[in-house]
Amino acid sequence: MGHCGGVVLVTLALFCFFVSVKGEANFEDDFLFSLAANHDYKDALGKGILFFEGQRSGKLPSSQRVTWRGDSALSDGKPEGANLVGGYYDAGDNVKFVWPMAFSVCLLSWAAVEYQQEISSANQLKHLRDAIRWGADFILEAHTSPTTLYTQVGDGNSDHQCWERPEDMDTSRALFKITSNSPGSEAAAEAAAALAAASIVFKGVDSNYSSRLLRNSESTNIEDLTKVLVHSTAHTLAISCLILQTNIEDLTKVLVHSIAHTLAISETPSQEFYGGKKDLEKYKNDIESFICAVMPGSSSVQIRTTPGGLLYTRDSSNLQYVTTVTMALLIHSKTISAAQSGGVQCGSAKFSASQIRAFAKSQVDYILGNNPMKTSYMVGFGSKYPTQLHHRGASIPSIRVHPTKVGCNEGQNLYFSSTKPNPNIHVGALVGGPNSNDQFNDVRSDYSHLEPTSYINAAFVGSVAAFLAENNENYLQLSRVKTTAELYTANI
Repeated sequence: MGHCGGVVLVTLALFCFFVSVKGEANFEDDFLFSLAANHDYKDALGKGILFFEGQRSGKLPSSQRVTWRGDSALSDGKPEGANLVGGYYDAGDNVKFVWPMAFSVCLLSWAAVEYQQEISSANQLKHLRDAIRWGADFILEAHTSPTTLYTQVGDGNSDHQCWERPEDMDTSRALFKITSNSPGSEAAAEAAAALAAASIVFKGVDSNYSSRLLRNSESTNIEDLTKVLVHSTAHTLAISCLILQTNIEDLTKVLVHSIAHTLAISETPSQEFYGGKKDLEKYKNDIESFICAVMPGSSSVQIRTTPGGLLYTRDSSNLQYVTTVTMALLIHSKTISAAQSGGVQCGSAKFSASQIRAFAKSQVDYILGNNPMKTSYMVGFGSKYPTQLHHRGASIPSIRVHPTKVGCNEGQNLYFSSTKPNPNIHVGALVGGPNSNDQFNDVRSDYSHLEPTSYINAAFVGSVAAFLAENNENYLQLSRVKTTAELYTANI
């Protein structure tokens, strides 16, 4: 997680219930502005997926499109006889963490299932499946037995003292793992969820691979996990994915009695509720409480927005929260729209599916350039975007044009401290984003705002895919925008 190591990876909704920050937007103006202007969402989707190729570790395939990267970390796992080559560097450093990698694979898999038709129409489905497979393959290798999962490759402390591109890496590749004697329940459950989710993606594409993913997910011993994880968010996601694959009645009971505030792949518990399974009402209530906590105008709002309209949780890589919240809002708005439920009641305010979707769209559009800084927070998207990404590989000349080794000190003095733009444009990378006042300084050392992560991008893929159908349309006539806004603000 780079320098964001202190940020807890909370899955989708749980973190939102407890955080409140200052700065509420004039939502009516932002609402009108957002709906009136569309971006090239197809381009944003493609670049958001391309980012993952720039994060690859291991032996790169001949189909590699990010050509400034080279092979790296080809001996990972060897000291313990494990094959831990591959996977993703999760941020701007050279460490591999299974928990955030699994979280990213889970989100990408959810997007691939939820928006398969839309992503396919943008000719990105194969690339998305490749991104999922690259991460899933590593998780398979890291899960060396039912009771052993390697969770980290590389030492974060030594890595953060060194500014090297991954192709030159000579820092410690220390191995960390969880076992039955040294458990790590959330990491194990997230890995199981990722493999189960990915198995759904490949079920009709590569049945053998799908079956392997599912078998490996199940072999994490769900019964033991259940005893440990009754409060685990990742656990509920893992169980939910397995239910979709196996329909095991006992697993359904586990899901119903778990108190985790987490969504599932393909069909969320709230979708199941609207489909007639009333014993899942708690999950419908959980997601609606979540929506009430983030929607401007709600009597129980807990997450405020910046003056420019961006949801703001904290000053460390804030866009990770924005993109996951947005993805959750969009999927639930789709659910209640299909169910014709009438919307979500938040005290005296009631939000329709279209209003929830409109607010989610305002977050996507803010990230892509509809913001006070008039900048895109996706590298390579639009005419103005960050040029000093806090990323080792992007900030040092490619090994293909500068084959001489760049050591830690040289990297620090010549490239980390440089005020020049990065020599390699890491297309599609989403940065941490602006501060609470919508201000943003493009300075490489500011890792809280300039460092990309796999999980910011993964959730963004699942967010921007929802708007692909709007690219070639006059999304709304001005009069229609006004009517929608009036309907919205009448509830505030």
